Amino acid sequence: MELYYAIVLFVFGTIFGSFYNVVGDRVADGKSIIYPPSHCPKCKHRLTPLELVPIFSYLFQGGKCKNCKCKIPLFHPLYEIFVGLLFMFSYISFGFTGDFVIALTFVSMLAIIIVSDYYYMIIPDEILIFFGVTLALEVLLINGIDAFGISLLSGIISFGVMFLIKLFGDFIFKTESMGGGDIKLLFFLGFILGWPQALLSIFLGSIIGLPISLIVLKIKNTNIIPFGPFLALGAIIILLTQFNIEILLNALTM
Repeated sequence: MELYYAIVLFVFGTIFGSFYNVVGDRVADGKSIIYPPSHCPKCKHRLTPLELVPIFSYLFQGGKCKNCKCKIPLFHPLYEIFVGLLFMFSYISFGFTGDFVIALTFVSMLAIIIVSDYYYMIIPDEILIFFGVTLALEVLLINGIDAFGISLLSGIISFGVMFLIKLFGDFIFKTESMGGGDIKLLFFLGFILGWPQALLSIFLGSIIGLPISLIVLKIKNTNIIPFGPFLALGAIIILLTQFNIEILLNALTM
């Protein structure tokens, strides 16, 4: 039964992943997520239901548009698999609990942010506001007013530390070292994970991003790399592994 639920949630995750890809792309570009319907960006061919089946439509069409044969980026099916795994591991980590609901909302926000920051180097305020309100209501209703207050304080601390890091980076590099979206995102990481884990996600995101950034810098010959996707990946790892930095610190001090 556990395997059944995990598989079902993976399938649902791939469906939502297809939608999240559209949301992250269009919202960051100032477009409607409803109109026009999904279509080929080159020939404007409107996709049929069979062309919208996550993962399999890409495989059956050989990675090309059915109409104009334009190549479909591999990012699309890989992203659908990624979100499917996020849904599945959220269930494996938390089961059908209130924390599972919060986890699904949280990873959904981060998945959309990965797309928007990857494509446009923007973390849209619309995404942060929508999911921020949703997460606040979920934490309040599921965990209670006391937990909500602690989460709010953790978010403020995380935001403040990230803002100080930005000021330091601006001073060292004599230019804007970090986008405002990354700083706002830290508030929500602290709100859900707690401020110690949120700050750890910065470190973990940097470790993940360093080798990838070096490759991108070499290939694209650019010095501008979005940090949001790596920050989101670090937070996802901490959430789904339920890593608690206090346990690590206690172990090190024994």
